[in-house]
Order: sequence, then C-alpha cells, then structure tokens
Amino acid sequence: MSHGDVPTRCFPSTHWSIIESVEREDVRGQRPALSELLRRYLPALRAHLVIRRSVDPDQVDDVLQAFVSSKLLEADLISRADRARGKFRTLLLTSLDRFVISRQRHDRAEKRGAGRTESLDAAPEPPELREDHDRAREADAFDVEWARQILREAIARTRDQCEADGRLDVWGVFECRVLRPALDGSEPAEYRRVVERFGVRSPTQLWNAVRTGKLLFARVLRAVVAEYAPPEQVEQELAELRAVCARLPKQDAPSAAYP
Repeated sequence: MSHGDVPTRCFPSTHWSIIESVEREDVRGQRPALSELLRRYLPALRAHLVIRRSVDPDQVDDVLQAFVSSKLLEADLISRADRARGKFRTLLLTSLDRFVISRQRHDRAEKRGAGRTESLDAAPEPPELREDHDRAREADAFDVEWARQILREAIARTRDQCEADGRLDVWGVFECRVLRPALDGSEPAEYRRVVERFGVRSPTQLWNAVRTGKLLFARVLRAVVAEYAPPEQVEQELAELRAVCARLPKQDAPSAAYP
C-alpha cells in the first residue's frame, strides 16, 4: 500500500455517495449506509445538544433517537439534501435545533395544560435559533466535536498506513516531534530520545521521517475531509477545520485527537 492510499471501507468513500446509498436502501431491511451516516454525525450532534441546547446528558440519546425516527426516517430529511444548496451537516443541525425547540415547546404547553400543542414539524424558526446560527461559529460545540472526529479519523488512518507500510518509525517520529506538540503545546521530543526510541541515526534521517510523516498526514487529512465535501469545497472545509482546531483548548487537544 502506498503512502497516498487510505484504508478501504465497505461503504462508498464519499459523503454524498453514502447519502445517495441511504436513499436507495430498502426501508424494511438492514440499512448499513444509514448506520454509517449516523456514525459520522451522532457524536457531533450529541455534543451540540448537551453544550448548546442544554439537554440533560441522560436524555440526549432519547432525543437523538426521536429525531432520527421523526426526521430522518418518517419525514425523510435526507431526501432534501442537495450538494448544490450547501453542507448536509448544516441541514442536519438546523433540523435538529428546530426539532428540539419544538419538542421543548410541546412539553411546556402540556405542563401548562393549555389544551393545545405546537406542531413538531411546522414550527417556525424561533429568534433564539436565528441568533445561534448568526453568531460566530467558533464557540459551537458541533464544530468542535466535528473537528475532533476528523482529527481522530485522520490520525488513526495515518498510523494504520505507517503500520501497513512497515514504517512505524515514521509514525513515532511524526507523533513525538510534530503531532503531540501541535496538539498539547509540549516541546518536541529531544533528538537523543528519538535516536534511542526509534533508531534514527542522523539529523538528516530525522528530518526525512518528519517530512514523510507530515506529507502522509496531510494527504490522509485531505482524504478524510473529501469524504464529507465535493471537490470544489475541500479547500474551504480544510480552512474551516484549521480555524476550529486553532481554537481548541490545549488541555483538551490530546483527548480530542486520540480515541
């Protein structure tokens, strides 16, 4: 396997091809494409509900299950996804916000005994939702968890690639000289320790290992991002990812990047 390759999966490699596969799946049988789509998005949606929507952590899974059942399955939200109209995750997040706010209104109305409830499907976008979507996105828990998920996937694939190529020395040098310092602000491992641990025999060999690791990680990261965006949007997605990563708290970075 070459450094430019990434591990293969049993699902289509691109994000939009998975959405298209979901639309073709038999709703009465197993739905592996839908399961893969949910795997990619549920962690970020879960973080968004807890941090931004103040949902009780003990109730988050119930809310997400109700959202998936109501919007993705019954209302067929996925059929409204259109790559020409923007990111699928924006559509997903907006729909989740509306669902949660409508659900909260419904619960409040029942508690008041008002004798009427608001529709969960046709609720207008409330002012607080518009404010949330208009404010700067740097504080958004969804974006932070999204960045973490992308980083974890890229790091895992890079390590797997180095192992498959028999170059765990490249991975080790890259991790201790580049990756961990970038994530947690620590100093790069000393040359002496790198020599002892990975058998690096000269500064030139160390530099080559670092360069190889950087190039491999950059290619893998781009491949991961490309699974969520069409080719013309990959650069924009990478720029947004870098901006979010730059704002990740350093003390949070190791857990953000490593499973």
